Amino acid sequence: MSVQLRTLLFYLSNVSNCNREMAEILMLDCQFLVRAVCDSPLVSNLPPSSFRSSSQLSNSHGPGFAKLNRREGAGGWSPLTSDRYQWLEVDLGGRTQITAVATQGRYGSSDWLTAYLLMFSDTGHNWKQYRQEDSIGAFPGNSNADSVVQYKLQQPVIARFLRLIPLDWNPSGRIGLRLETYGCPYTSDVASFDGSGGGLLYRLSRGPRQTSREIISLKFKTLRNSGILLHVEGQGGLSLTLELERGKLLLLLRQENKLPGRSLTSETQRLVSLGSLLDDQHWHHVAVEQLSAHLNLTVDKNTHVGTLHNLGSHKPVVSKRNFHGCLENLFYNGLNLIDLAKHNDHQATVMGNVTFSCAEPVSVAVTFTGPQSFLRLPGATASSSGGVSVELQFRTWNKAGLLLTFDLPQQGGVAWLYLSEARLRLQIHRAGSGLNDGQWHWVELNSRRARLTITVDKEEGGTAQASPSFPVTAGRHLFFGGCPAEADGQECRNPFNVFQGCMRLLTLDKQPVDLIMVQQRLLGNYSQLQIDMCGIIDRCSPNHCEHGGSCSQSWTVFHCNCSDSGYSGATCHSSVYEQSCEAYKHRGNTSGHYYIDVDGSGPIRPQLIYCNMTEEKTWMVIQHNNTELTRVRPSPGGNQHSAHFDYSAEEEQLLAVISQSDHCEQDLSYHCRKSRLLNTPEGSPFSWWLGGPGPGRLQTYWGGAQPGSQQCACGLQGTCVDPQHYCNCDADRMEWANDSGLLTHKETLPVRSLVLGDIQRPGSEAAYRVGPLRCHGDKNFWNAAFFDKETSYLHFPTFHGELSADISFLFKTTASSGVFLENLGIKDFIRIELSSSTEVVFSFDVGNGPLEVRVESGAPLNDNRWHRVRAERNVREASLRLDELPAATQEAPADGHFHLQLNSQLFIGGTASRQKGFRGCIRSLQLNGVTLDLEERAKITPGVRPGCPGHCSSYGSLCQNQGRCVERASGFYCDCSLSAYTGAFCHREISASFKSGTSVSYTFKEPYELSRNSSALPSSIYSDMTLRGENISLSFRSSQSPALLLYVSSYYREYLALLINKHGEQSRTYKLDSSREAEVLRSRVRSLANGQLHTVNTADWDPDLARLASLGFTGCLSVVHFNSISPLKAALFFPDSSPVVITGPLARSNCGSSAPADPYAAENTHHLLGNRGGGGQESRSGLQIQIETCFFGMHHWQDSVLQVQKGVNLG
Repeated sequence: MSVQLRTLLFYLSNVSNCNREMAEILMLDCQFLVRAVCDSPLVSNLPPSSFRSSSQLSNSHGPGFAKLNRREGAGGWSPLTSDRYQWLEVDLGGRTQITAVATQGRYGSSDWLTAYLLMFSDTGHNWKQYRQEDSIGAFPGNSNADSVVQYKLQQPVIARFLRLIPLDWNPSGRIGLRLETYGCPYTSDVASFDGSGGGLLYRLSRGPRQTSREIISLKFKTLRNSGILLHVEGQGGLSLTLELERGKLLLLLRQENKLPGRSLTSETQRLVSLGSLLDDQHWHHVAVEQLSAHLNLTVDKNTHVGTLHNLGSHKPVVSKRNFHGCLENLFYNGLNLIDLAKHNDHQATVMGNVTFSCAEPVSVAVTFTGPQSFLRLPGATASSSGGVSVELQFRTWNKAGLLLTFDLPQQGGVAWLYLSEARLRLQIHRAGSGLNDGQWHWVELNSRRARLTITVDKEEGGTAQASPSFPVTAGRHLFFGGCPAEADGQECRNPFNVFQGCMRLLTLDKQPVDLIMVQQRLLGNYSQLQIDMCGIIDRCSPNHCEHGGSCSQSWTVFHCNCSDSGYSGATCHSSVYEQSCEAYKHRGNTSGHYYIDVDGSGPIRPQLIYCNMTEEKTWMVIQHNNTELTRVRPSPGGNQHSAHFDYSAEEEQLLAVISQSDHCEQDLSYHCRKSRLLNTPEGSPFSWWLGGPGPGRLQTYWGGAQPGSQQCACGLQGTCVDPQHYCNCDADRMEWANDSGLLTHKETLPVRSLVLGDIQRPGSEAAYRVGPLRCHGDKNFWNAAFFDKETSYLHFPTFHGELSADISFLFKTTASSGVFLENLGIKDFIRIELSSSTEVVFSFDVGNGPLEVRVESGAPLNDNRWHRVRAERNVREASLRLDELPAATQEAPADGHFHLQLNSQLFIGGTASRQKGFRGCIRSLQLNGVTLDLEERAKITPGVRPGCPGHCSSYGSLCQNQGRCVERASGFYCDCSLSAYTGAFCHREISASFKSGTSVSYTFKEPYELSRNSSALPSSIYSDMTLRGENISLSFRSSQSPALLLYVSSYYREYLALLINKHGEQSRTYKLDSSREAEVLRSRVRSLANGQLHTVNTADWDPDLARLASLGFTGCLSVVHFNSISPLKAALFFPDSSPVVITGPLARSNCGSSAPADPYAAENTHHLLGNRGGGGQESRSGLQIQIETCFFGMHHWQDSVLQVQKGVNLG
């Protein structure tokens, strides 16, 4: 079956009135022909009036300067704010064929786009986004400000207006753009139909048919979703209708039959339905092609291929609605039918109201793209009736969603209009509200017949009544809002605050007050009023409170409630937490849980993280949901076991911690018994894991090996139990084995999930463990540069802190002045400087004139120690904090400028004029939470050196108890090797509990004996043993007396002992010469063996010591120190490598805590005054004790500091 066309009827639904003269035509392919060359520049010669934009940073950054390779103005267009709501629009003057777009950054700046969207329009409204193949909408942008990136459109676009919307831009700059478009002029023939019944009728010429191929092509646009576009009648009662129905295009076939003696019957069937949302007022291309029995319909890029022999079974409802819209380039076998009609060709007839131009109604739509989309419009004004009238059209694919909501200020409620299960619903909620909500409230005060009545908001408000014992009448005057400054105290008194707000509809004695007469001074009097207006301002719209802070306001200012947000300041901008465990450590904090805000004032929320602060490293430990050794149990029907790990930190926080840390690691172990792990590198792995950002990437190596190696640690080290395999578990033995190690490649961390594949065989057993993520080092905290000349500086891209800007850094210097930071605009600027040796100044200008915030230090700042500066500027105030001094603030003008507009480079350590430069170190410089890489820039900048040593001068005081501060390139650490304490700051006491049979012996060797038996020189441990005196300290707690606490002896039978005698007194016995009697010093304090906390300080030190030692010691001993040796620390921490002998049970304990065992016990300090037992002679001056053994194993909790000086005459 074929349709031999005889009549084409366009845009006329009443087809019964058509002339049905038979004719045949020659069909030619008339697809739109694109010119071979269509690449002329379209923008370069346009006048400035052809450019528009959402905003502009300044007049010199206007859209008219956005021409490719031009340098006028500021070298291109930049908007006031860099966000995704900005756009640049170009009017090409007429509909044009566009084939390519080129972009370029703003000249001489750090401002360029890295991605953007293209929008096109014929009218400057109703924009349509250009999409590439696969619906990709984003275009790649530039990588610098000067190079040109050109993109050829895959499908040419016909439009008059072009709009470019930035998606992303240089993170170190702002939006900056110059552009060009390429193409050629476009001409077309257009007809417009108003839906009243007009149309075009085309009659085919008579003549023989020369081809079986017929084609009709056109473009249309409309706002109506239904209407007949085309009706074609052929021979044998067949006809085709192209109809728009509910935004889709239908191709209908109609068969009319006329049998003898019967009435005319017809049957209509749908051949195809194609397209969707075609009533969007954009041009859509349509082609209908018949080739013998085949009939193809193309709508835009989609084509349906069908046949007339295979008709569909649909029974469509034929629309009687006329088409209302425009048609362009209507071709029938190569004939331009609109052009024929315009020139009154005899084959083309214009019927009804048809015009040969496209008159388009302006219809502005808005798209809600995601869960955070919204549109806010002002409600009814004060002069309106108070009602609400809203009309809208919407379209959506979702069954549910909010369409409209608004407050009911008079009722204190809210109304919602929304979709639910694809049905429209309206809900109204009523609730009370305060009277300072910015809404109009009605108040009435009446005093009649000894009754006083006050009513608020009539129906929704309340009424209060009172019956005073005297009549309430008004005096000569009533005062509203306050009192005159010169008022008589008897006439007007105001013990309250003055009223700030608006009043209207005043009535006195039921008569309205004519406020215009008041304004004309014809009635009453007034001062400082604005009449005939209400000047109330909503200072919380837009909401300047960041990070979830809630906004409230008074008449003149807004306030941000930052409670529970983790941020502080006038706009909740600055984080109250440090950005790493490293930063907490350098504030003197020890191990524990801390809130970490990895990006400071940035968008990532604070996270509670455990900080493990050891002597040399500070670890950030991030747990996940399963860090224990987990047994793998086979599941029925499954050949694999998989585990997913959820971390306590959110994704952004996790990746930021990994990025800013020097080193990260995660323990990964597999315990196996006849359960293979990875297989050989040539084979497919049995197990794998996913690690890295997002869901992670597939990893086939194990802990301790290299990425991509498909090996375990033993394979890398050559220590596997089976040399033919690269993992112990791959040996597939019946004995238990394991493969364990650390994953240290940050790009593969953290471990997201784990899949184990060889667990189902008989006899297979396995267990795995994925440890917590552990990271140490903070690349941002120690990033520093040293400026050795006043003329040296570092420069960075322009700082963008239009509404909120926070700057923090540390500095140290010996100079008395210098500029830390400066960034200039055309008029605006921002600067932080050391103005004198005791003062830091933060100055800026946002268009209201220069402002300064100063902080004065009571001590010199040029002391070559680190000092911290924190400056913040927002729409409310500017603040400056120096070290831990109170912050200085400067309020911003209530109604002044508040956008900080900068356009020059950011200078660090100097200025553009190379004057007043800073000499010294700047470290950890952060702007709005982003750390500037000073070290990397310093490597290529003369006069500036990366890094800055000398941290112990500032942080050395953190090292306690003889701990030694050790410098590092990035930071410091406390060396506790010479201290009896341990911990990050040598602050944790080392204590042990002693039983009656416990003792520790530490043996010192003679220096000459060492030299005789070894070629090595004596170590410092032993070289310190021959002195004129010894320093001994220890602490004890005990209830035992007598007890021997400490015994030190030499090769020459000299000794020193510390003990508690039977009376509970502390005493020292010493014998410094074997030829002399022992001497005894006793404390005058008794009852030391009472379990309380005692502190003993002694100055220098028998018999029956062996018997006393045999009793042993029961109690607690802590922080034992003998010169540079810590015997108890050696026994507890290094028993295998130290010259110690431990007898009996020795257990580390916290019994040495300064908190007493008895919470009510007092801490006592005692001094031995040199009382001597026995009549010993004076010690020989200069006598040296050669120490052999230090023996202790006894204790009472008491801080005893023993300074024993041999060779000094005591008593």
